[in-house]
Amino acid sequence: MSFLSEYHIDHQPVLPLRPTTVWTHEAALRHNLELVGERCGLGAAGVLAVVKANGYGHGMLAAARAFLQAGAGGLAVGFVEEGILLRREGIACPILVLGGLVENQISAFLEHNLDMTVSSLHKARQVQAVVAGLAHGQSDPVKAGVHLKLDLDMERIGVHEAGAANFLAECARLEGLEIRGVYSHFANAEQEDRRLVDAPLQRFAALKTRCAPFLPPGCRWHMANSAAAVTRPDAALDLVRPGLLLYGVQHGGTSALLPEARPALRWTSAVVYFKVVEAGAGVSYGHAWRAPRRTRIATIPVGYGDGYPRGMSGKAEVLIRGKRLPVVGAICMDQLMVDLGPEGTAYNGDEVVLVGCQGGEQIRVEDLARWQGTIPYEILTGISERVPRRLVADS
Repeated sequence: MSFLSEYHIDHQPVLPLRPTTVWTHEAALRHNLELVGERCGLGAAGVLAVVKANGYGHGMLAAARAFLQAGAGGLAVGFVEEGILLRREGIACPILVLGGLVENQISAFLEHNLDMTVSSLHKARQVQAVVAGLAHGQSDPVKAGVHLKLDLDMERIGVHEAGAANFLAECARLEGLEIRGVYSHFANAEQEDRRLVDAPLQRFAALKTRCAPFLPPGCRWHMANSAAAVTRPDAALDLVRPGLLLYGVQHGGTSALLPEARPALRWTSAVVYFKVVEAGAGVSYGHAWRAPRRTRIATIPVGYGDGYPRGMSGKAEVLIRGKRLPVVGAICMDQLMVDLGPEGTAYNGDEVVLVGCQGGEQIRVEDLARWQGTIPYEILTGISERVPRRLVADS
């Protein structure tokens, strides 16, 4: 059974029989990676593709392999466990773990040749100590691949600008650290006000000019996320770290950063029940919605337990037989109901599109985010593990 098609209960793989499925289109992922590489001016090899949080809900292994097939220079994940999983699946490229480093994780990073984010001199010395312990009595040198993190815009992890030069210089003196990158992160790359990007970018570029001479020649400086990678060529530097855009999803949903990007995810289910309800009949918990006229209702086996948020109740739409139809009543944990209308028709087994195209209509992840009052990232990463992922190996 493939990694993508497994459905887990208590961490055990179970054959997926339910109709609710996420379909990941490999060709769209490759297309988007190549597109971003071209737009940022670095080519595909200058893209460090972010595949954390199960590949933004698409399936981490499928996304990783597609991006590497398209020529990505490496991958980025959120946690060391994600990097270990990729290594166990045979992924040999550079993998950077973006999350904050915990001391007891260091040996796992070294064992699996994962690049760690070092965000303080204290953590750098912890890494050095572990490396020294492992190197004792060995003829071959032990090195830890690290990317040093500066915090110029987020107040999350990393060294502030005032201490950045000293931090980088001290790390460069530590035995056992192989400094492969220096990076920071934009907090406002999607905003129209260019000054919100200009200020941190200029400070980061100035630090690069000042500090690059005492860092290893192969050290790569990077700061650009999806938005900065495609809208600010001056932010590309040595490497870009796009995430959402590689999956064909736009951050805001209204102003497309890269209109040519193709959505790679299609989320579908099927009709499992069909009935006629009378005018005035309440549907679902609390009867928040009552049929305004005699109508036909279809039940779909997907709900907030799958990551289809309850907060979209009364707002969401799905596609059935090429028509946009409203989700009515409260979305349940495992099921939701759709109003087909007085003359609407649907039969058991009819495909229901939650995200994707059917006929001439399309529902995007951005639509779900708008209905829920959130961002596309939360919708994608909220699709639960009980929804099987299937790879569409299209050309």
